[in-house]
Amino acid sequence: MSAAPNRRAVAVILLVPLIVTLSLWAFSWPAARIAPRDLPVGIAGAAPAADQLQSRFEQREGAFEIHRYDDEAAARDAIEDRVVYGAVVVTGQGPRLLTASAASPVVSQLLTEATKGAAPAGTAVPVTDVVAAPAADPRGAALGASILPLALAGVAAGALVTAMKLRGGRAVVSLAGASALVGIAAAAVAHSWLGVVTGDWWTEAGAIGLTVLAIASGVGGLAALFGSKGIGVGALLMVLLGNSFSGVTSAPELLPEPVGAIGQWLPPGAGGSLLRSVAFFDGATAGGAALTLTVWASLGLAAVLIGGRRQPQAGSPAEPPGHRREPVLTG
Repeated sequence: MSAAPNRRAVAVILLVPLIVTLSLWAFSWPAARIAPRDLPVGIAGAAPAADQLQSRFEQREGAFEIHRYDDEAAARDAIEDRVVYGAVVVTGQGPRLLTASAASPVVSQLLTEATKGAAPAGTAVPVTDVVAAPAADPRGAALGASILPLALAGVAAGALVTAMKLRGGRAVVSLAGASALVGIAAAAVAHSWLGVVTGDWWTEAGAIGLTVLAIASGVGGLAALFGSKGIGVGALLMVLLGNSFSGVTSAPELLPEPVGAIGQWLPPGAGGSLLRSVAFFDGATAGGAALTLTVWASLGLAAVLIGGRRQPQAGSPAEPPGHRREPVLTG
């Protein structure tokens, strides 16, 4: 038996368990370690009652990042601007909790439990959902589940452009066109049919399209520079790490450090944050996520163009060395 098939067989035997182990680590470890880590929370009201409540929150060292506000109106503005996930308003009748389930249902539940634990024993804590999740998706399950299909769509687009040997401008146009159509189709499903996002229709379509373009151009750029191996690297980066580290199903501040930050630097996490901002918060804090996606898309498309120039065009194989065309003899 030849040595080459034996080596390939050994590679399969070793690589499959390794990939499974990495997948379990990437998806299971962050989910098993969910806890608040510098979670932005507001406290509104006058001292000393507000100070006492703040000290109770700060007893959980490193869990919360406290923002102080003078009154309930300022706290509501901070929630709507996505500065904080929620706020506790201290009143003469006791604390009141303001949440935003559209930002994260998991965080809303966590803040409800934390506020009840910090309040005096036997005190009822009224909860007001300032920016509520849509009735069609109260737990945010549909929004969280949408990131993986978008990541797969981007990887597929980058892989298909490579497999069909599209290079240069044709590759760029193909990636951009496919991403735009995915954005329109996804907005039609998520907004018009399911009703799980409720912002401006075209802005949502643009956010989804930009997310897919960032992923697709990243995969296509790696493939243009490094060949078929680049597709595998891009798929692992976008699907294995990008999707599992995105924090869309919970919140980046609930993931182990530095997973939450890494996830926001990758297109799936940035895309999830951008879509949430434009769908429920009128684009508040969308700038950072949009910039991250734009950088990924720009670098990826530049790599596609550069890689296309380095490779011979399809259908025009190079001539063997030393071959010289003889002139046609006439007459």
